[in-house]
Amino acid sequence: MSSDDGELYLDAASTEPVGRDVIDAMLPFMTDAYANPASVHRTGKTAAQALDAARRSFAANLGARPDDVIFTSGGTESDNLAVKGIALARMERMRRAATDASSLCPRIIISAVEHPAVAESAAWLERFFGFEVVRVPVDSTARIDLEALDREVAAAPERTALVSVMLANNEVGTIQPVADVVRIAHAAGVPVHVDAVQAAGQIPIRMRDWDVDALSVSGHKFGTPKGLGALLVRSRTPIEPLLSGGGQERGLRSGTQNVAGAVGLAIALDGSIAFMREHHAELIASRDRLIRGVLDAVPQARLTGDPEHRLPGHASFIFPGVTGEALLVDLDARGIECSSGSACAVGRHEIPPTLLAMGLEPSVAKSALRLTFRRPLSDADVNRTVTAIRRSCTALGL
Repeated sequence: MSSDDGELYLDAASTEPVGRDVIDAMLPFMTDAYANPASVHRTGKTAAQALDAARRSFAANLGARPDDVIFTSGGTESDNLAVKGIALARMERMRRAATDASSLCPRIIISAVEHPAVAESAAWLERFFGFEVVRVPVDSTARIDLEALDREVAAAPERTALVSVMLANNEVGTIQPVADVVRIAHAAGVPVHVDAVQAAGQIPIRMRDWDVDALSVSGHKFGTPKGLGALLVRSRTPIEPLLSGGGQERGLRSGTQNVAGAVGLAIALDGSIAFMREHHAELIASRDRLIRGVLDAVPQARLTGDPEHRLPGHASFIFPGVTGEALLVDLDARGIECSSGSACAVGRHEIPPTLLAMGLEPSVAKSALRLTFRRPLSDADVNRTVTAIRRSCTALGL
């Protein structure tokens, strides 16, 4: 992650490097066993067997079944397929059951802090299909308001197509009470999609134990090449495909499967989970040392997100009086690579929307800083980071 004189990379929530073991596992399926897994010849069968094995391993590590797994190009596609596909399928069922389909106004419920892949998919449904988008508020730590969710679901369950909630927030690291969300939604007969992009490989995920209907994952967050992901969706869940073609992946994601990518996903997730089990407590301890160090070194700093229910390698702050952009530039010059929040703003520096939903003023929210890591920080790394933040804040007049 770093050397004494090199850059210290604290932006794992944006992306992770690809492990050598993942590259080695993928390579044969781009060179020797390169055949189409739908082909009936020997090499095609070899590819198909590797695809099936990857699907089984991937599902097992997420508490799902192999036939739940639909391989995609990443978290954005998985979120789009879940939100749009389930909502459209449910809308069609509602219209068939309605006595006056012209007056039906389907609804989709999301939290106020969803990733743009979910929030923009909901907005697309509103724009083109007339959906009502209900945004459930969160508290000051970015935890969803369960009472508000309960009220919204109960208000019109017959018109509610889907509830979509992220498992862990990308900007402040808060972990949502997914089991409670599922309980509330399912009591009204409404399916639940969970965006687990930030959580996969960091905290245990038990899709079927939680009774989740669909779950999105992105591989580059836990060490695969970019452009790989999956949507886990149970066969009981009505869903329409967004791509038309040859009917691969249960007819939900047409296109010749990326066998090498599926193998890479399985290997990387398995390795990430094994590492998590061995080093989880150590990772949390180093995160907490970092948080304490920053708060002690910069009295104006404030921790953002839930102090207890948060990702193990996620420390996020606001520094009222400076801008996050200036802080990032200064820290980069000091060898600390980090971010201000979401990594999906196409290079723009924007105020993290989660902080606004948490009730912070824009002038305060724009001072956000996010430090994320998948491996425990050494004491030297913590000290180096704290010192750099203190010096940067001083240099910027805080």
